[in-house]
Amino acid sequence: MTPAVRGALIVAVLCVAAALVYWFGFREKPAPPPAPAAAPQAPASSPPERPGLATTPSGPPLPTLSGSDGPLLEVLSQLFGADIEKLVLRPGIVHRIVATIDNLPRAKVPQQVMPVKPVGGPFGAIERAARLSISPDNADRYARYMGRVSRLDTAQLVGTYRHYYPLFQQAYRELGYPKGEFNDRLIEVIDDLLEAPQPEPPVALVAPRAMFEDADAALQDASAGQKIMIRIGPENEARVKAKLRQIRRALDGVDLPR
Repeated sequence: MTPAVRGALIVAVLCVAAALVYWFGFREKPAPPPAPAAAPQAPASSPPERPGLATTPSGPPLPTLSGSDGPLLEVLSQLFGADIEKLVLRPGIVHRIVATIDNLPRAKVPQQVMPVKPVGGPFGAIERAARLSISPDNADRYARYMGRVSRLDTAQLVGTYRHYYPLFQQAYRELGYPKGEFNDRLIEVIDDLLEAPQPEPPVALVAPRAMFEDADAALQDASAGQKIMIRIGPENEARVKAKLRQIRRALDGVDLPR
């Protein structure tokens, strides 16, 4: 995995989480007054609604999956500034998010599915006594994003995830899992990240080719997501894991819409 891919993944995860809290939580309008009479239910023989057009008892209508890029870009611009549009890759932001999450437990994450461009700056490595290792300063590249992790409202994040789950589910099935549940995959990914090793620094590296690799074969064989956790530094890894544990516990009690 290249340093650019590692940087893109951490930015993607944090920006998406913060954007979801803002878009599906803080920006949500109050529910309108109830109608004088409840609308009759559609007969059982009626065709199902098109995915992405469903509504829920509380909250705004879901956007269509194909039409979700614009609203999401607008929210990201309001949250992070207008220049965020230069960072987000499209089309298919939701599809990219789902594909990235699905690939985190694998050996590699294809760059073409990334939701964002790489974080700036080179991967930090140092050489001492002819031995390469991850520089302790490398963790500083992610410092501003770590604060967002700590401040995320877990209950609100998981609640809005439940409300808008059909979009994630639709994208996951379109990815090639017609009978799969995205939430099951998300939990698998969280569990994999929580199992990431926490090696004592400095973490030794080798550079047999253009890309750095872990000198420890066990670390080199870790999943793409676990390598991200290792490369962001032990303190950042501990903070991310603490938030992931909160989210994991909250997901256990969520009844997702079907």
